[in-house]
Formats: sequence, structure tokens, C-alpha cells
Amino acid sequence: MKLIIGLGNPGKEYERSRHNVGFMIVDEFRIKLGEKQEEVEHQAWVSKGKFADQEIVIARPMTYMNNSGRSVAGLVRAYRPAMEDLLVVHDDLDLPLFALRFKQGGGSAGHNGVRSIMEALGTDEFCRLRFGVGRPPGRMDPAVYVLESFAKKEMEELGFYLGQAADALATYVERGIEAAMNRYNST
Repeated sequence: MKLIIGLGNPGKEYERSRHNVGFMIVDEFRIKLGEKQEEVEHQAWVSKGKFADQEIVIARPMTYMNNSGRSVAGLVRAYRPAMEDLLVVHDDLDLPLFALRFKQGGGSAGHNGVRSIMEALGTDEFCRLRFGVGRPPGRMDPAVYVLESFAKKEMEELGFYLGQAADALATYVERGIEAAMNRYNST
């Protein structure tokens, strides 16, 4: 069983923000799987399905980014995934725009949603799929930048890269974190 968590903020005003690419990616994957049904569990929108003979739970915490750990801790208690079977999908300021990187364990790199999950679980050993949102221009505050929507030109390209990220999730589910890192971290 794989538990895949997409990070973001609930609400229409955040829907297309850089900080919500975690939500966007897991939604793209959910659509790819043909899963439409969502229900609320542990303060998250949850969808369940099967892919490559694996049971999958896809969740989007509704606790706002900085409190994601509350929801994720409840989901982990309920579904009991091994840490290599728990994947958190989130935005990353340190990666170039639209770049993908898998990671297992390690620090939060200043991401408050990841930090909240680490604190709630008492471990950093879970897996992550990081999606590059680029750096803020000039002296713009990164906290403001991630809450802004993608620029018009970026939005035109975003759909393609969300599809690539959904394909990356499929690789992770089918072949595991090592294979996903080997495939996507070298490009």
C-alpha cells in the first residue's frame, strides 16, 4: 500500500498558486488512475484506488500548509505505511522551474509543510517528490512568491509538467523510490 500526500492550501484563492503544486500533481495522478471519488478522512480529501497491483491512498490535507502534519499523522496512523511507502509531493524553491526530484529522508529545506509533517511523525524518513517552482524575482519575499499564481506563460506550460509529475508518481508506485530516483533525479 502506498500513501501519497499532495501538499497545498485549501481555498479558491490558492488554487493555482506555486505552493499548491502538490495538490495539482496528486489530482493529475488521481485523474490518470480514473479515480473521481473523494471523501474526507483525517482532515484531508482522500481518494483510494489501485495501480500496478498496489493499493493507493491519495490525500490532500485541508489543514493549510503549515499544519499539514496534523492531517498526515492521522492518515499514517490509519493506514500504517512503511516510510518508503509514504510519499509527500510539494513545491520546492531551490529547484529550477518544473524540475522534478525524488528524495527519501533528510531535512525540510525550509518548507513549512514538510517541517510540520516531520514534527508530527517524529521522523524525516518518508519519501518526497519535489517540484521546482523557481526562485522569486529580485528581493521578493519567498513566502509571498509561493502564494502567487504562476505567470501566464508558465500556466501555458504547467499542464505538460504536471503530466510528467503524474508519470513520475506512477514510476514510484510501480518500481519504488530507488527506481524513481534513478529515473527522475538524473534529468
